[in-house]
Amino acid sequence: MSGPLWDPGPACATREREYDVVIVGSGAGGGAVAKELVPLAKDGLRVAVLEWGPRFRDDEFTGRELDMAGKLYFDSGGFLTRDRSMTLAFARAYGGSTVVYTGTSLTIKKRVVESWRIPDLGWEDLRHRSAKYIEENNVHLLLDEEVNENNRLFLSGCRKLGYRVEQFPVNVQGCRGSGLCNLGCPNAAKQGTNRVQLPAAERGGVEVVTRCQVTRIGERWVEATVHPAGDFGLPPEWEPGRYRIRARAIVVAAGVVNSPSLLLASGFGDRLPALGRYLTVHPALILVGEHARRITNYHGHPKSYYCDHFEESDRFLLETCMYFPFTTAKNLAGFGAEPAELLSAYERLQMILVLALDRADPENRVAVDREGKPVVHYRVGEDVIRSLLAAMRASTRIFFAAGARRVHAPAAPAFFLHPEQANDLDRLIDRRHFHLGRISISGAHLMGGCRMGTSPTDSVANAWGEVHGCPWLFVADASLFPGAADINPYVTIMAFADRVAERVREKIRELARAT
Repeated sequence: MSGPLWDPGPACATREREYDVVIVGSGAGGGAVAKELVPLAKDGLRVAVLEWGPRFRDDEFTGRELDMAGKLYFDSGGFLTRDRSMTLAFARAYGGSTVVYTGTSLTIKKRVVESWRIPDLGWEDLRHRSAKYIEENNVHLLLDEEVNENNRLFLSGCRKLGYRVEQFPVNVQGCRGSGLCNLGCPNAAKQGTNRVQLPAAERGGVEVVTRCQVTRIGERWVEATVHPAGDFGLPPEWEPGRYRIRARAIVVAAGVVNSPSLLLASGFGDRLPALGRYLTVHPALILVGEHARRITNYHGHPKSYYCDHFEESDRFLLETCMYFPFTTAKNLAGFGAEPAELLSAYERLQMILVLALDRADPENRVAVDREGKPVVHYRVGEDVIRSLLAAMRASTRIFFAAGARRVHAPAAPAFFLHPEQANDLDRLIDRRHFHLGRISISGAHLMGGCRMGTSPTDSVANAWGEVHGCPWLFVADASLFPGAADINPYVTIMAFADRVAERVREKIRELARAT
């Protein structure tokens, strides 16, 4: 991970600040908590959000892939696991990763919540809270005329094969179909926390401090460094330098990698042995089919349909997607003439995103190195590989059913598969050809690391995000997940954060008396 953006040096004096509530992070979790704590701000309590990344001007969302990846993502979107077998992408900006995700907004399934078996965490409560954010974020289905051909071909292929396929509800308003969701919407259409919850929080009296990197959390205080303005984004709201900020309540919502690593670097692992553990992701592949004619693919919303036909049997999901040239190239298995030939046909490409549904494992974890920087240990197990192989076969069948002239499946013996091979896919797409490192796997939808539970021996927080043994400390992001959500977790994160904010509102007077 990138180190500090700026070191003020030992001579820089530490400034002191005091708040009632400090929220670390401004994404789906932190942004939702901030907006829900407006009643405290209106009652005269001081609430602050500390966000590591900058606040971007609207005209700075250029849509240029390498430019925006370097500005928005940690390690330009290429943060690697310890064994270098998987990349993880997560953002650093006002609005967190809600700035760079596609806006798909699903409610978590009842069977998943019930499988977690967390006392005081019910599906009906999460469904009710999710509905609030679905309305707040203008979540809806796109009209038929707004769906591009890349998505229509996926729908057609699934239906021909008898696969269950559904339309994604998305949180857009005034979408102009730029297709740049993962690089920050240049048209202010995507309704992330940067467009909805954070502005509402600021209007209600909550303070947001950008370029503010929290480096340590102690007993009702945080240490942070505010970095000066760089070549992009607005300047910070506070003077650059070191700060020690006291607070009656601290809410950590820095994301699945940064929340556990911050708490570990602050020494909380000594009392919470599960801290950082039970990390899970949806190991993902981008698959590509080439058509004989030009199709509309990168114009229009990239995600309109998903297939959960194999969710319980083979443990994978399929989604429509359309990625930019560099990201697409990274996901091709091979070098030389064939990848170049495929990329030169970019306007004829159809893409499918494969998501394996992995289970939470205590050995998959976030740790920290000697400098306190996060290190992610994640083993791609045989169950996941079987899911990815089955997903490649299903996706290849969808491509061919939709009329593709050839398909690139990275676990096949040749770079291209052709329609006449469609009946032989079980043999061709095989474990023998699946080699970690050669096949580019990305970790989508990061979850866990500060998991909910009842005991400090195998969990970090309770069902309301309260950290065990620390009544003043809360977690409010996807690191709370005790297991995989089996969907995009965005709306569920906000529902969890809504619960955390409710508990903070209930306890803040009690916490004030205790300090």
